[in-house]
Amino acid sequence: METAVYSLLALTSVVGFAVILWRAWVLRWSRVAPPTIAERIVECRTADDVAKLRQSCANHPSPLGRLVLSASNHLDWPKAENVSSLETAARREIVRLERGLVVLEIIVGIAPLLGLVGTIVGMMTVFNNIGESGLNNASTLAQGISVILKTTLIGLLIAIPALVAWGYFSKKVEVFAVEMETLCDEFIRRQYSDRR
Repeated sequence: METAVYSLLALTSVVGFAVILWRAWVLRWSRVAPPTIAERIVECRTADDVAKLRQSCANHPSPLGRLVLSASNHLDWPKAENVSSLETAARREIVRLERGLVVLEIIVGIAPLLGLVGTIVGMMTVFNNIGESGLNNASTLAQGISVILKTTLIGLLIAIPALVAWGYFSKKVEVFAVEMETLCDEFIRRQYSDRR
């Protein structure tokens, strides 16, 4: 039983570490909102600028690029409809950015519980050994207490970094969402400003 608990804790640790590396790779500013696209949005004033912006978005596939392409492809629509379509596309991009964070959230909850299972297994072992040999064998008692403390500690050592990473990446996605909203809003306002 102890081996199963350790195996589950090891699996939880590996999965958590893999998700942290994956999200760290994906949630970089250069991948979410490449500076080239951001610069083109700021400079975009004419129809020629829109064409250059579309080309930049095609050359740098990213969440911001997909949002700007969506907005630029619907410039012939009324502003309200384009904004509504853009909001729907933005929600989809945010869901993509949040992908994998639920795994970290689950690990934050499950790792301490697995540690608790190890604690219970250790206590059962200790009491079983005490029942068989009495309280004369201090080494058996110490070994059981060691198992109890190890699994609890390992569970916490897995949960704490997962909690930190989950909080950090959640905040990062929130910051990306605000920045992309600001850039897209600026693009939409400029494109519709001369149509009043």
